[in-house]
Amino acid sequence: MIGHLEYYKVFYYVAKSGSLTAAAEELAISQPAVSQSVRQLEAALGTKLFVRASRGIRLTKEGELLYHYAARGCEQFALGEKKLKQMLNLELGEIHIGASDMTLQFYLLPYLERFHERYPGIRVAVTNAPTPETLRNLQEGRIDFGVVSTPFEETASVCSENVREIEDIFVAGRKFISYKNKILALQELEKMPMIFLEGITSTGRHMEKFLSENHVKIHPEFELATSEMIVQFALRNLGVGCVVRDFAEEYLEDGRLFELHLNRIIPKRHFCVVTDRKNPVSAATENLLRLFHEQ
Repeated sequence: MIGHLEYYKVFYYVAKSGSLTAAAEELAISQPAVSQSVRQLEAALGTKLFVRASRGIRLTKEGELLYHYAARGCEQFALGEKKLKQMLNLELGEIHIGASDMTLQFYLLPYLERFHERYPGIRVAVTNAPTPETLRNLQEGRIDFGVVSTPFEETASVCSENVREIEDIFVAGRKFISYKNKILALQELEKMPMIFLEGITSTGRHMEKFLSENHVKIHPEFELATSEMIVQFALRNLGVGCVVRDFAEEYLEDGRLFELHLNRIIPKRHFCVVTDRKNPVSAATENLLRLFHEQ
């Protein structure tokens, strides 16, 4: 009976109003067209659905049974249309984002705050993961877009856009004060207790490549889960930490940490917004991405 969906719609409005005329006005079609649709549905089903009453028409027993089910379907269609319009008007919806601690804290968070102020009905879910996992989630359709840090392996379907420059540095506390304000050979790092991130991350890959190209081999004293912990270990003089500058900025400014100056410049990196060309974005996602370009 899928081919008779339009007839069911007419049947629903006639049964709801109890009037062919009222149904015609509601549907913006002629009364003869309403009557014809009812007759064709009755013929297809092989039973009468309406009988004449003193005022308009009323449902037969068979019609009452059918209306019980048809009403649910028509009302769900109407609700679906309403929800779709709300989604397109950014009154409701969901956005799924992939981001690391670093990209969330130092790039994404202010934009999410502004977006929520504009569109409070949109639910935002952030999957917190390092860059390699975020890229897998993107390609598998688990997130709408990601904010990651370079370097990462690009694929044909992934579209990336640089949105902010970042800088990796080595920081230390007062126990290592003898190294302050000196230009150190990169090989000096091999003699120091070093603090690095654990696991496979874009930061780790970047630093490993840089050190390897300069023939420096590091065996970290500590490998930690987050850059915040690296900073805390460095503050307690447990070693020299390798972090993105943003994590240590506050402590560099107040003098509790200092930056080691090396005789080789560490190449700068970027935060990137990544999307997958295979997956079209929703209206809500498109508006959040547009917000990035407004700043």
